[in-house]
Amino acid sequence: MQNFDDYILDHIDEEGALLASLYRDAHVKLTHAHMISGHLQGRLLKMICRIKRPKRVLEIGAYTGYATLSIAEGLEENALVYSVEKNDELQPFMVSYIEQSPYSDKIILFWGEIETLFPSFDESFELVYIDADKRDYCAYYDLIFPHLPSGALILADNTLWSGKVLDDHPAPSDKQTQGIMAFNEKIKKDNRVEKVIIPVRDGLTMIWKK
Repeated sequence: MQNFDDYILDHIDEEGALLASLYRDAHVKLTHAHMISGHLQGRLLKMICRIKRPKRVLEIGAYTGYATLSIAEGLEENALVYSVEKNDELQPFMVSYIEQSPYSDKIILFWGEIETLFPSFDESFELVYIDADKRDYCAYYDLIFPHLPSGALILADNTLWSGKVLDDHPAPSDKQTQGIMAFNEKIKKDNRVEKVIIPVRDGLTMIWKK
C-alpha cells in the first residue's frame, strides 16, 4: 500500500527530467542534500507563481537551484527571479543545471550576502522566497519588508523545522531552531500582514502584506 507522500507525488504534475536529475545528483555530490525543495514543494512554488503572476521574484538562499528552476517554470514571459546565494562553492553545480533549463533566461543569479546586494536592486518584488540561514530569518524580513508593495507575498521555508519549534527550551547552542522560533513569533505578532503556515514538507509560511 502506498503512503500519503507517494500517493501525492503520483497524482500531481511530474517534476521533469532536469529537476529529477538535479535531485539525484545533489544526493550523490553534495552534503545536506535533504535541504533541496524537492518534487512536491517545487510544484507548489510553480503553482503559486502561476496564481500570483509576479513580474519580479526575490529568492534568498538558492542552494542547488531546485526551487529557483521551479519558480522560473511558473513565471510568465518577461518575468524574472533574482536568486541570491552566499555559498559560491555551489556555483558550478547550480549553474550547470540552470544552463540546461529552457527557463534560464528568467533567472538572474547573485553570489554574496543579501544584506549587501539588496540595496542595489532597483526592483519591486511581488513575491519573495526565503530559504537561507535560519538564524537570520528575522533580519531578512526586516530588510525586505519596507520595500515590498502592498499585496506582496513572502514565502518562508522550514518554519516547522522538523518539529523542533515545539521545544519550549531549545539548546542554547541551537541557533537555527531559536532563529525559526523567533521568526514565527515575529510574524504571529505582525498586524501588517496576514499569515498561514502550510504543513508541507518542513513547513512553509505564507505571508501577505496588507
